[in-house]
Amino acid sequence: MKRYEDLETEDGKVVRYRRHENGGGLVAAGASVDPDAFVADTAWIDPGAHVEAGAHIGPHGWVEPGAVVASGARLGSHVHVGRDALVGSAARLGARVDVGAGAQLARGVVVEPEAHVPAGAQVVRRGFAPHVLAA
Repeated sequence: MKRYEDLETEDGKVVRYRRHENGGGLVAAGASVDPDAFVADTAWIDPGAHVEAGAHIGPHGWVEPGAVVASGARLGSHVHVGRDALVGSAARLGARVDVGAGAQLARGVVVEPEAHVPAGAQVVRRGFAPHVLAA
């Protein structure tokens, strides 16, 4: 398996993505992904993003620049985390969740599949998992 991919951005800049040792996902130069995090082989982590220890990025996930996925957070398949968003520790995001730019998801929040968290939203726990609602 090829250990890196080069991607040309819309402005003509080339960004190199390397394969993460745990899962084989693509991690851009300038991104910070803990070796103990799992990044599925079809997931992408953009430059400037941070994925902490024990986090799990599912298949076809995308974490944009400046976003943080905190320790122990679990992102299902096809989850998109927008620019400068924060997914708190131990948060659980179902399949096809879209987290808008700058959104803040508190520790332990559970977001149901296919939910959209608006840009800039502050999401806190309400109720008891798995019946926690987003935004």
